[in-house]
Amino acid sequence: MWWPEGGQRERPARLAPLFGRALAMSRAGVATVGRELVDLVLPPACPACRQRLGSAGGLCAACWQGVRFIERPWCERLGTPMELDLGPGVLSAAALAEPPPFERARSAVAFEGPVIDLVHGFKYGDRTDLAPMFVAWMLRVSGELLANADVVVPVPLHWSRLAARRFNQAALLAHGVAARAGVACRTDLVRRVKRTPQQVGLKRAERLANMRAAFAVPARRRAEVAGKAVVLVDDVFTTGSTLAAVSRTLLAAGAARVDVLTLARVVGAVESGV
Repeated sequence: MWWPEGGQRERPARLAPLFGRALAMSRAGVATVGRELVDLVLPPACPACRQRLGSAGGLCAACWQGVRFIERPWCERLGTPMELDLGPGVLSAAALAEPPPFERARSAVAFEGPVIDLVHGFKYGDRTDLAPMFVAWMLRVSGELLANADVVVPVPLHWSRLAARRFNQAALLAHGVAARAGVACRTDLVRRVKRTPQQVGLKRAERLANMRAAFAVPARRRAEVAGKAVVLVDDVFTTGSTLAAVSRTLLAAGAARVDVLTLARVVGAVESGV
């Protein structure tokens, strides 16, 4: 092929971006075809009820309507929904009667309806694909906690339970939230040093006893905790005993404050006010 004078060097340089775009388009096309083939063989289904969906990554209409997002008004300390809006800074009777060691707790959704099956699938059924959706939910209520946070820390699992489960669901959520907020996420600042029985089915007093001396900040990490504003992340806020135990451990190591962020929380009777 004939090239203009000097064109043997210039023309390939001009074409390089075109080749790059063409390659990117071909890769995107392959990925699209791959997804379509997967959807053909394994049609996307609602992760809660298994009803077939048009596309992956969400819930069916019925399950979506069953998700109760926690909105204001809520107790500024515990994050529990309240029936009446009594103004900024209002605390529930529970927060006044027994103030928690953490400053504020926020949860995205109530632990009820389809959320129970979703969380159980995520936690015990290897449904790690649900993490992005959960993180998006948590970001709706985490703004005030993450605005001045120094570090995001997940509630740790004991090494034996982590080996059996193969992943820590709280760590997946923590990494997702931290990445979206531009905050560091550390999984090595707190260790679970005591293998405790499962909390499911235990009463509050039993949960508190279960958590006693269960966590520790390694001596080599104490300087990294001192003076820090920590956002502690877990999947479900039930009685708050686990979150309180980890919060006390971080505060004893010198953390400036601890806030709590969870995907879901058990919501009983709606708080009526102070």
